[in-house]
Parts: sequence; C-alpha cells; structure tokens
Amino acid sequence: MKTSEIKELTTKEIVEKIQVEKENLVRLRLNHAVSPLDNPLKIKEARKNVARLKTVLRQRELSENQK
Repeated sequence: MKTSEIKELTTKEIVEKIQVEKENLVRLRLNHAVSPLDNPLKIKEARKNVARLKTVLRQRELSENQK
C-alpha cells in the first residue's frame, strides 16, 4: 500500500487497516516459524505497511493538535 493511497483514507479506516495489517503480520510470522514461507519478504512488506499507516495517523494527530 502506497503512502498516497493511505492519505486518501479516513482516520477510522486507517485505524482499522492497522489492526488488519498487525493480524496479518502475526499470522505470517507464525506460519514462517512452523514452515518457511515461499516469499519471506511478505513479512518485511507487512511490517512496513503498519509503519506507514502509523506514520500517517500520527501526522494527522499532530496537525489537529496544532490547530
């Protein structure tokens, strides 16, 4: 998910996406621990998606506090 796509979402949608991505990340890590994934870079991608979502959410919080 690109940053431009994330910025188009509402704050509520971003919070929901964070929860979904975190669950996906946990699932990927558990599956990888049991048996190696075909593409272990999916773990890295999921982790970065969570970080992107949190960054945009934090930017919105800071911009609201400055007003």
